[in-house]
Amino acid sequence: MKSIYLDNAATTPLSDSMKEYLTSLLSVYGNPSSLHSVGGQAGRLIVQARASVAGFLNASPEDVFFTCSGSAGNALAIKGLVSEKRADDRYEVFYSPTAHKSMLSACESCRRHTPLKVNAIGEINPFYLHDILQKHRPLRPLVCIEAASSETGTIQDVAGIGSIVKRHNGLLLVDATGYLPSCPIDMRRWHSFVDMLTFSGHKLHALKGTGILWKRQNIRLTPLIYGTQEQGLIGGTENTLGIASLGKAAADYDYTSITPHNRDYVYAYIVRHIPDCTLVGAPPDSGHRLPHHLYLCFRSVEGESLMLLLDMYGIQVSTGSACSQKSPAASAALHAIGMNPQDMHSCIRLTFSGRETQEELDYVCVKLKQCVASLRNSETPE
Repeated sequence: MKSIYLDNAATTPLSDSMKEYLTSLLSVYGNPSSLHSVGGQAGRLIVQARASVAGFLNASPEDVFFTCSGSAGNALAIKGLVSEKRADDRYEVFYSPTAHKSMLSACESCRRHTPLKVNAIGEINPFYLHDILQKHRPLRPLVCIEAASSETGTIQDVAGIGSIVKRHNGLLLVDATGYLPSCPIDMRRWHSFVDMLTFSGHKLHALKGTGILWKRQNIRLTPLIYGTQEQGLIGGTENTLGIASLGKAAADYDYTSITPHNRDYVYAYIVRHIPDCTLVGAPPDSGHRLPHHLYLCFRSVEGESLMLLLDMYGIQVSTGSACSQKSPAASAALHAIGMNPQDMHSCIRLTFSGRETQEELDYVCVKLKQCVASLRNSETPE
């Protein structure tokens, strides 16, 4: 049975060209910090990858730091700045309640932290942000948000939020892991309102275990892992193969297939043919939703059961963020947007690559309708 993979927000497959590239590097075994020729070979791969990622972001290579994941970047950005051991611990942390668990947990571990309110589609209102920052003066705000929620698909007004943060002499950390695979980022433009940015490489067809932290040069962070690598900010021998894969992914990444066409085709079918289904997050035609993303609530259907039944027919979807699916509790994002508790476990997420064929889209539509009907009727579809 052919697999139709619609869980690209969780992770992305390696391309054939990436596999060939990585295979060609398996003999590069040197420590990048070693001064001899074998170490230099590995070191040059890291230099090339850093330049590639910087070009992808339109940033300076010296501002790009390699981490072991987007989560690690979030932890370093938050705890490296707001540390109990720092003499200048004058920050109050404000954070989006729909952010990734790594950001939520790091923020909540800080001594002074305040969750922000979002509306019913998960957006932070910049005017509300101005009011709450005004009330918490004179502490300096560190505002932590996701550029877009990989769970609900809603895109935040990063520029609007950033302008408010700057007005209050604050710092803005943006987790771009869910946003960057669908929407390019120009740090020459974002530099005016973003102070730190993170993302994870495996969402861009790179190997798992590699991410980046971009930060302004004037921001000083306390390392969480001590060592000499990454300008002394991130200790440990570099994951040369993973870093090289991220550089290759950044160089090869193609946004042309990331359009709303396949998402809208499936959504239009669902609206016409599957009753008692609602969209979670921003409307598709609002311009505030990721173009490849659908998050749907099928009332009276358990989302996990629907996911597993679709998988039996070769269709891979998810019930939300992959990092929270092992927990039986409803996600923090769904609580934050005020979703009916009875519907929180009835959701599935479909995230498209844009390369699905018409035949595959039609198959997904038919099987989705059959599987929802069978679960509501407690029957097994043919």
